[in-house]
Amino acid sequence: MSSFIVEGGRRLKGSLRPLGAKNEALEVICASLLTPEKVTIKNVPDIADIRNLISLLADMGVKITTADHHDITFEAKEIDLDYLKSYEFRTKMKSLRGSVMVAGPLLARFGQAVLSRPGGDRIGRRRLDTHFIGWQKLGASFDYNSDDKCYNIYAREGLKGEYILLDEASVTGTANIIMAAVKAKGETVIYNAACEPYVQQLCRMLVKMGAQIEGIGSNLLKIRGVEYLHGATHTLLPDMIEVGSFIGMAAMTQSNIRLEDVGLNDLGIMPEAFRRLGVNMRSEGDDIIVDQEDIYEIDSFMDGSIMTFSDAPWPGLSPDLLSIFLVVATQARGSVLIHQKMFESRLFFVDKLIDMGARIILCDPHRAAVIGAGRFNFLRATNMVSPDIRAGIAMLIAAMSAKGTSVIQNIGQIDRGYQQIDERLNRLGANIIRDEGIGE
Repeated sequence: MSSFIVEGGRRLKGSLRPLGAKNEALEVICASLLTPEKVTIKNVPDIADIRNLISLLADMGVKITTADHHDITFEAKEIDLDYLKSYEFRTKMKSLRGSVMVAGPLLARFGQAVLSRPGGDRIGRRRLDTHFIGWQKLGASFDYNSDDKCYNIYAREGLKGEYILLDEASVTGTANIIMAAVKAKGETVIYNAACEPYVQQLCRMLVKMGAQIEGIGSNLLKIRGVEYLHGATHTLLPDMIEVGSFIGMAAMTQSNIRLEDVGLNDLGIMPEAFRRLGVNMRSEGDDIIVDQEDIYEIDSFMDGSIMTFSDAPWPGLSPDLLSIFLVVATQARGSVLIHQKMFESRLFFVDKLIDMGARIILCDPHRAAVIGAGRFNFLRATNMVSPDIRAGIAMLIAAMSAKGTSVIQNIGQIDRGYQQIDERLNRLGANIIRDEGIGE
């Protein structure tokens, strides 16, 4: 089990450029299955989840060419549909959550798909009902193979457009239904659709490929199915979760950092939420500068009540950011309630922060109250194990601000979402040692 050995208390200085958005990459890479022509995706991050998905597509028969480190071309001219029934395919699907999005394109183009239970973070219940209900509305049927523990999905008579009111604004569910609908006969209307920037980007790429989609950026999409989609070139947005992670890291380490080309227009409420947490930051062009601040003070609501940060559909705060907000609040002055509505296991890492000296009350699986004492209550170094990507980066931020040297094990979870995070931060003055042997 690989580990990070982190020397805390070091201030950072310099510039960081966020890499391409992981969640968008998972969607648009899967969308390349919709056409036999070449699809080139630029600014692809070199992280574990993306590598696993690319490996899965290669095993399915997709030809993959890397022009340089971050530009990748996919050519799904010949797909081995028999491979979908193999044990190897099911095993690879279980290795990452994003694998669920191969099903929509396969169903649209070939009229069949196999869906094994996808992997990903163990952060609570992550149901797939929205995906299946949408496909059923479009005319697909499915059966469950209890021996192989997978679903066989069919559209023997093709998919047909339909009005679909989503039971929840699921991002992956919306993306999967969109990718199925772009080749369905007639018009599909999707209401209560997720409208995150990554879903917008998927729609824009599909339009470049010849799809007909109206309402991009809203929660009401109208899709007129087409018979054929051609190739395209698409550039990923900067990863907003990386941006938020680096803002929180700069605040916690009392550092001065410039974040370059962050895609300000696609960050939603996140910058203002950090300001309400007391983080001193400003923008120049498309850059964000986090200024060094010894003490940052949490805002309160206008009536004087305690500030609450909770996740919400776009343009609200992403649930992936709440772990970062929580750890930053431990060293702020003031109190805040972190309300993680979506996942019931994402706050369980706070016991390690409490061990480090943070004053946190875990009210229930969804809510944590943080009582910040400014810098009068420094965090202490400790040993930790990362349970998922976002808790892992929160632990790294805590360790970088703590007194002493901490060890974070199971950093493969962090590597799933952050490319060479140790090397990038060390260039700014951090002292993070990657050890491949600790914990084995």
